[in-house]
Amino acid sequence: MRTRTRRPLLLALSVVTVAVALVPVAYLTVRTAEAGWARIAEEVLTARTARLAVLTVGLAAVVTVACTVLGVASAFLVVRTDLPGRRLFAVLAALPLAVPTYIAAFAWRSSVDGFEGFWAAALVLTLCSYPYVFLPVAAALVNADPSQQEVSRSLGRSAWRTFTGVTLRQIRPAYAGGALLVALYVLSDFGAVSIVRTDTFTRAVFVAFDLGFDRTGALVLSTVLVVLTMLVLAGETVTRRRGARYAHLGGTRRTAARQRLGRARWPAAAALAVLAGLALGVTALSLGLRMLQGVSRPGAWAEVAAAMGNSLWLSLAGAALTMALALPLGLLTAKAPGPLATLLDRLAYVSHALPGVVIGLSLVSFGVTLAYPIYQTTWLLALGYAALFLPLALAAVTGAAAQAPPVLEDVARSLGRGPVAVLRTVTLPLVLPGIGAGAALVFLTCMKELPATLLLRPTGVDTLATELWTHTTVAAYAAAAPYAALLVLLSSVPAWLLTARTGILTAETSR
Repeated sequence: MRTRTRRPLLLALSVVTVAVALVPVAYLTVRTAEAGWARIAEEVLTARTARLAVLTVGLAAVVTVACTVLGVASAFLVVRTDLPGRRLFAVLAALPLAVPTYIAAFAWRSSVDGFEGFWAAALVLTLCSYPYVFLPVAAALVNADPSQQEVSRSLGRSAWRTFTGVTLRQIRPAYAGGALLVALYVLSDFGAVSIVRTDTFTRAVFVAFDLGFDRTGALVLSTVLVVLTMLVLAGETVTRRRGARYAHLGGTRRTAARQRLGRARWPAAAALAVLAGLALGVTALSLGLRMLQGVSRPGAWAEVAAAMGNSLWLSLAGAALTMALALPLGLLTAKAPGPLATLLDRLAYVSHALPGVVIGLSLVSFGVTLAYPIYQTTWLLALGYAALFLPLALAAVTGAAAQAPPVLEDVARSLGRGPVAVLRTVTLPLVLPGIGAGAALVFLTCMKELPATLLLRPTGVDTLATELWTHTTVAAYAAAAPYAALLVLLSSVPAWLLTARTGILTAETSR
């Protein structure tokens, strides 16, 4: 049987992708090594670093577990039950992706007295991040073959035993991938933890850079964060089920019969309504109250429009570059799995957990020393977005490519088509929906990104995120409100598109 592991073009392009993603890590490694082992040990072997590690890992663990439970439960209720208003709840469950964590944290802190600390950060990050699990799980449930659940029920198993023993096994790649993205997102988050005053590595790194002028200490702490990320990725790799495919390779796809909730219908709907209210309502109410105060400064609305245009253009450039880099590696991981493909895939995730300030500083140094023609241009910022958000694109491309029947490519080759022709006429059309979903997610995330944008944006270019940060740092909350509201509104469009991509809004309503 002919193996499909020899894909030299995909391998070469994947190496380029990983090299781009590891530019910040290389900078971090070189600069940290310059400090010397004595300085590194002095920074790492302290009670403060141990406390930061415990808080950071603990926060990531709490938020990841909470997001997994909420994401899987809400997706199952929306897709597989007779929940009233399920299409509305599908959209509401995805919209928190449009809310930047720093906006949500500010809304909660300004609305609730004493809202700060570990559990405050955990609440905000959970409410903003659980869609990372909800969306892939919902898509997996829509596309999963219902025959296995039907066989389980016919053998006398209860609905709960069928869910835990069959359904969860089918959708494991979806919720595991979403949980990994949540964990990495929490490790790298700066906005929420800084506003609610929770000491994690990202906040400590920013304080060391911005306030303490201790660049070496910040780099050492960032290196520890990279090590934590590698441990998370290694753990996910060990538990991953390799080669799992749950696509329908033949016949007509059947929609699973919806389970009747009975008396639990309205309590379940009420629970999802409360979740949506916590995730969206507090932020919407806070922004609404601020918007009523308005912006009266001459020229303010023209500045808002200019910032909006800059945000759209920069996010579009970032999404385009990120998807172009993710495509070969995603195809290699799905179509030619093996130790080398797995290693490249894991390496591409490393920089996702780095604080945006470290990504920004590393690329400033890269631009000044090695890539001066793109220094202070849109494309250096796009490179920063790619280093930060490549895993989001990879997850989408790999998932779509893994569900594409490989027999179609084999048939095309047997007809004499070359590798490039097969890629163009067979592979790309099959993974195009995944590319679209990944592009929407990356575009949305680029819109919200703050620290790297502050450092890498071209001179004189302001975005909605940077203008929002500028006004909030001087407590000009009314002036900041239009930027925040518009940022959330624009981000809600790709969030809605991601919901539609799952198939929830178009799935049949068979009982």
